[in-house]
Amino acid sequence: MIKHSANLGFLWQEHDLIEGIRAAKNAGFDAVECHWPFEFSTQSVIDVLNETNLHMVGLNTHPGDKDKGEFGLCAHHKKIKEARQAIDQALQYADAINCPNVHIMAGKISESMDFNHAIQTFQSNLMYASIKAEPFGIDVLIEPINRIDVPDYFIGDMDTAVGFVKDLNLPNLKIMFDCFHVQKVHGEVKHYLEEYLDLIGHIQIASYPDRHEPDEGEIDYADLFVFLEELGYQGYIGAEYHPRTTTSEGLAWMNELI
Repeated sequence: MIKHSANLGFLWQEHDLIEGIRAAKNAGFDAVECHWPFEFSTQSVIDVLNETNLHMVGLNTHPGDKDKGEFGLCAHHKKIKEARQAIDQALQYADAINCPNVHIMAGKISESMDFNHAIQTFQSNLMYASIKAEPFGIDVLIEPINRIDVPDYFIGDMDTAVGFVKDLNLPNLKIMFDCFHVQKVHGEVKHYLEEYLDLIGHIQIASYPDRHEPDEGEIDYADLFVFLEELGYQGYIGAEYHPRTTTSEGLAWMNELI
């Protein structure tokens, strides 16, 4: 049985996080996920999750200074202190609201930065995050993000992400598999899902190439959902897309594709 999570970093942008959770409940989602919830108290999030009987299944580490183009800190060898503060913040928040996954944002690596230093720094920060997360029962996720939409992102493809997970061999380090990004980089979504399902902690969906509702474009999600059930995937599937009009007007896919 496919379980859908509403990514509130993309959906219901007219609402704040609290009202977005309520909207997701009213729309029939099984869970929610978000990007950076830190402006809201953990108690306010706990209260609305209890009210709606939904779970928060994922959140991100702080991206850094987005006005300066930062999109994560954890591969920057000159920002280890800030990266670990972001890791601690995200893990403590996730533990408080009973959220099982934290996405460790690697960040962008410019040509002027030493790539080997970035590799070593990211590995060190992932080991730090894994150790810190283990007592909470939280999985640490890394996401390959295509470098066309996010230039210079440190993890730009599945092969790089798989390499980090296999090399570090940490029990709670997994991949956040965004079908849009994988399709854009590799064009072989089913292959990578089948090959690396045991390394995948969470899956996200959107149409390709427009990143709208998953009822159009190159990826046949009705077929993919059946494929995932056949593979035995038990996790949530996060709806992380830009609605064509409003979020609520575009939700017919939830009944049409299942």
